Amino acid sequence: MNKRILFVEDEPGLVMTLTDRLRNEGYTVETSVDGESGLARATNERFDAIILDVMLPRKSGLDVCRDLRQRGVTTPLIMLTARGQIVDKVVGLKLGADDYITKPFEMSELLARLEALLRRVPTTTETPTVPSDVYQFGPVRVNFRRAEVESNSEPIELSALEFRLLRYFIEHRGATISRDELLNEVWGYHALVSTRTVDVHVAWLRQKIEQNPRHPQFILTVHGMGYKFVG
Repeated sequence: MNKRILFVEDEPGLVMTLTDRLRNEGYTVETSVDGESGLARATNERFDAIILDVMLPRKSGLDVCRDLRQRGVTTPLIMLTARGQIVDKVVGLKLGADDYITKPFEMSELLARLEALLRRVPTTTETPTVPSDVYQFGPVRVNFRRAEVESNSEPIELSALEFRLLRYFIEHRGATISRDELLNEVWGYHALVSTRTVDVHVAWLRQKIEQNPRHPQFILTVHGMGYKFVG
C-alpha cells in the first residue's frame, strides 16, 4: 500500500493510537500537533491523504482546509469534528474537505472512510503541473492563456520575463530551484547573464506579488540553494 498520510491532531493519546493503527495497516504516517505546522507540511510535502482535526492550536482545522484549497493543494482530506458540531461539518465540506468523521469514532470506520477516499480520488507522487489556465495563490490570480496577473482584482503589470519566471515557479511549486536552473529554463542556455540577475528579477517579482516583499510568503529563499515557491 505504502500510502503517505498526514495526521494533524493535538491530542497525544489519539495521535499515538491512530498512528500505530495506520502504520499496522501499511500506511506511512507523519504528524503535526498544530494548524500552522500542519499547513506548512501539507503545502510543502507530498501526501496521499490528510486527516485534520477541527480544533487545533495556532490555526484551526477549518482555516487550514481553506488555506490549502486556496493554495491549490488538492490532497484528499478528512476532517475530525466534535460530536454535534454540525456547523463544523457543513463549513468544512464547503471549504473543500472531502469527508468528515465525528469524535469519538471507531478506528475501523475511519480506516474504511480513508480507504474509500483513496480509491475515489487517485493521487500521484509526481510534481504537479498547472491544472488549468488559471491559478490562484493568496490574493494573486494568474491567467496563463491571457498572460494576465491580478491581485485583489487589480491588474499587476509584469514584463514578459517576469511572467515566465512566475509561471516557472508555479509549475514547480514546492521544489527547491537553483539559480542555474532558472537561468537555463527561464532565460535560456545562451543568455549572457549571471545568477545575480536572477536575484534582481526575483526581488522585482516579489515587489509586485508579495504583500510584504521583505518577508515573502510565496517566493521563499532557500539559503545556499536557490528559491522555493509556496502557493
